[in-house]
Order: sequence, then C-alpha cells, then structure tokens
Amino acid sequence: MPPQPATNLPPLRDIIATYGLRPDKSLGQHFLLDPSLLTRIVTSAGPLTGIHVIEIGPGPGGLTRALLASDATSILAVEIDERAVAAMTALAATDPRLTIQSADALKINLPDHTPAPRAIIANLPYNVGTPLLIKWLAQAGEYQSMVLMFQLEVAARIAAAPNTSAYGRLSVLAQWLCEIDIAMHVPASAFSPPPKVESAIVRLRPKAAQPRVPEFKAMEKLTAAAFGQRRKMLRGALKPLGGEALLTRANIAPDRRAETLTVQEFERLMLATL
Repeated sequence: MPPQPATNLPPLRDIIATYGLRPDKSLGQHFLLDPSLLTRIVTSAGPLTGIHVIEIGPGPGGLTRALLASDATSILAVEIDERAVAAMTALAATDPRLTIQSADALKINLPDHTPAPRAIIANLPYNVGTPLLIKWLAQAGEYQSMVLMFQLEVAARIAAAPNTSAYGRLSVLAQWLCEIDIAMHVPASAFSPPPKVESAIVRLRPKAAQPRVPEFKAMEKLTAAAFGQRRKMLRGALKPLGGEALLTRANIAPDRRAETLTVQEFERLMLATL
C-alpha cells in the first residue's frame, strides 16, 4: 500500500501567494484549484496501481495533490518555472513518491527519467500542448496512457473524424497511434485566471502495435504535405512526394483531398512512400 498523502496541506491559494506564483502568460499558465475537479481528472485515467505517473507543468500542485491521493506508485513532476519548482519541492517533502524535475518538457526524454509502466497525466500549458503531444506520439509505445488537458479547439482536432473542418494532421497522427476519447469538458471559469477559451480532457491509449521510427517520420512528412495545402487535390499537394504515381500505388484517387482520407488510407499511403 502506498504512503498516504499529507492531509494538512495549506490551501492552493496560499501556495500561490507564498511562492509568488502569479500565472505567467509567456508560460501559458492557468491554474486549476478546484479539488473535486482535479480528482475527477485523475479518476478519468483509470486505476493507477503500479503506474509511474508523469505530470507536466504542475504549477502550485493542485493536480499533483490529486495524484498523490491516488494509488500511483510514483509521480514525476516536470516544471520549467523555478517558482513552482520551489513550491513542488516543499510538497515533495510530504510524500516520498513525488520527485521534481526542473526542466523544459520539450527538451527531455521522459522515459529516461521514470520507469515503466508509465502514464502522463497533465494540464498542459496551452502554448506547448501540441508540440508536446507530437513528441510523445513519436514514442507512444512507452506509455500506458496519456490523459491531457488541451484548449477545446485542440482537443476537437485530436478527436476529429474525416470530412470535418477540425480533421487534420494532428487527428491522423493521434488516431493512427492511439485510441482516443474526450473524457470531459472544463469551463474557463474553473481556472485562475480564466482563459479566453474552454478546455477538455483527452484520453489517449496507445495501441499495442506501434510503427517503426521510419514509418512515423514518413507519416509526419506525408500528413504535413497533405494538410499543408488542404484545399488542393492530393495529386497537387503530394507532388513533392510522388504525386499521382504515389496515389496510384496506394490505390487512392488523385482528385481526393486530404480531409476525406481515413486514418487507414493515410497509413496505406504512408507505406507506399517507403
């Protein structure tokens, strides 16, 4: 049985005041302070017994406290803001399962810092949410699950179906590698300060079969070309990659547009590029 988390912790607003944690716009910071909502986010990840959880951008530690109240085997909190690192270091002193890593999550390889089985559970800073997700998708097999908060527009793109305006490169990459659902919506009013957009929690469960590195890179290149000029027919958008000859090999009509292709058709097209 894991150690029980401390129950006499000061309110999060006191932590914010003590460590001067005024939200920094340049870091995309918006803090969630509602304990019941934070608990719901952790619960949406499913059982955490035996799981080593990684949190990105913990800020004053609201989500971290909810993680410490779970059965997670360990929690690694990665934080770039030194003010928050100080606050989290104080929290770590109350529970040996919590480790703080002062680092830019875009620049470190998370599996090097925590053992498997791993899960990422995080309220991601809006300004780096998409590049972080693409980085983690490239190694999706390293994680049991990812439960991530994005602004609603990004969440909709991740889960979008073909033939919709939200469907694009991010949709294809995420759905190719993971089973996806939107677990819950989070209103702007839940944050301090409230952002100008709504948010949503996206659950990503990596599929058992994951592509080889060359296949992932080929899919990145293919989707970038296909959706980079999404108004064009694929014969034109994919001309640098082989155009009509490539599409013929994949048995895809050259007059189709990127948003009409299913993820399975993109995979077939990707394999034809190799």
